[in-house]
Amino acid sequence: MGRSVLVTGGNRGIGLAVATALAADGDRVAVTHRDSGPPDERLLGVHAEMTDPASIDAAFAKAEAAHGPVEVLVVNAGITRDGLVLRMEERDFTDVVDVNLHGAFRTVRRAVRGMMRARWGRIVLISSMTYAYGAPGQVNYAAAKAGMLGMARSLAWELGPRNITVNVVSPGLIDTDMSREITDQRREHLLSITPLGRTGEPEDIAAAVRYLTGESGRFVTGAVLPVSGGLGLGG
Repeated sequence: MGRSVLVTGGNRGIGLAVATALAADGDRVAVTHRDSGPPDERLLGVHAEMTDPASIDAAFAKAEAAHGPVEVLVVNAGITRDGLVLRMEERDFTDVVDVNLHGAFRTVRRAVRGMMRARWGRIVLISSMTYAYGAPGQVNYAAAKAGMLGMARSLAWELGPRNITVNVVSPGLIDTDMSREITDQRREHLLSITPLGRTGEPEDIAAAVRYLTGESGRFVTGAVLPVSGGLGLGG
């Protein structure tokens, strides 16, 4: 019957690609969303606010009632509030860290309850190659995404004895609604430092998640897997 999976921010872009790929493999997949539910009828949509532990708990409760305890968690939900540091309001920094990093913490903390009891679980955090190469105007976003690496490696130590793996996937420039909002100049620069010289697709990230959560990735934990066309090479 497959596994019980929860993908945060799984109603579009990378999250939707991950969710549909795992559903196609036979998993029972729930996705969190804030506004609109998932466009794929195979997915269970559950509303959640990453800044609200009660909302996250309610989303898990709904997913678990339908699919059983969450066995695979993919943390993808995130926001941007770009701006140069001299113009960045403090709230722009704290909001991005609260959703992207603190939200990951809240979600993982809730998920590991069942995983610890089952002595099995797979957790993947979706970061960004911004952690490695930085980006002007993204002090907040880069800090939050870099924080995921330390979080995952610490969790790998904590949860490894219970056969729970924790890994990070770091996308480069992927063709999504979020990446289409960047300026042409910024896009050209990123492509110029991407050895493959092109953008990736959300399905490229989904393939990495399938590997890390599947049987082939059972001995991988605490790892950072760049899926970036070489962007940030060596970072």
